[in-house]
Amino acid sequence: MSRFSKLVCSVAAFLVIATAGMKARADTITIVGTNSGQASTATIVCDFNSQTNTLTFTVTNTSAITSPGSTSTITGIGYDLPPTGNASSSGLNGFTGQQAPSLSSNFTFSDADVGNVPAGFNNVVLDFAFITGPNFTGGTPNDGLAPGESASFTVTGAAFSGFTAEQICNAVFVRFQNVPGVSSDVGTPTSVPEPSSILLLGGALLGLGGIGRRKLRSRN
Repeated sequence: MSRFSKLVCSVAAFLVIATAGMKARADTITIVGTNSGQASTATIVCDFNSQTNTLTFTVTNTSAITSPGSTSTITGIGYDLPPTGNASSSGLNGFTGQQAPSLSSNFTFSDADVGNVPAGFNNVVLDFAFITGPNFTGGTPNDGLAPGESASFTVTGAAFSGFTAEQICNAVFVRFQNVPGVSSDVGTPTSVPEPSSILLLGGALLGLGGIGRRKLRSRN
């Protein structure tokens, strides 16, 4: 077997094995501000149990603060399950949620109408949200997550039935306030390959490795 074939097979095997492991682990979602970029960032470690219809996630504010007086504090975390929007202003209903005890933040769960999502997301209707103010837009930075802080949350509801973990975890919108340059912003997940896509890539690489081996044998 040539060095190239060995390399292809090794990479393919790694991707397949890594993907199998991913199914047993929570997904890590990277959030980036729509208008402010690296000034408003976060990571969300997200896990969904389809047997109990329970979503658990931990949000960490990873914003890079470069302007004095700016905090890029997370004041709202909401989910609009696909498809985007809903005929009702309160979205899907029947969810219950709570925040794990925290010394640095105080979010309130709401399954009702939590208002519009700013930063150009006019069609979004949040099905549920954790907020620090009267709605998703009007949060209170003093109760939110400053850079470097984390908070964990749990949401349960029969309305999760039929959705995959990827669909739910990537349906998140994060509200930032006191953002340098733009005052406030909304962060959304960056695009990452789903496990099925990685499996397809791994399979294709394995196929290429097999073709390479057959060609090498035919020449000998």
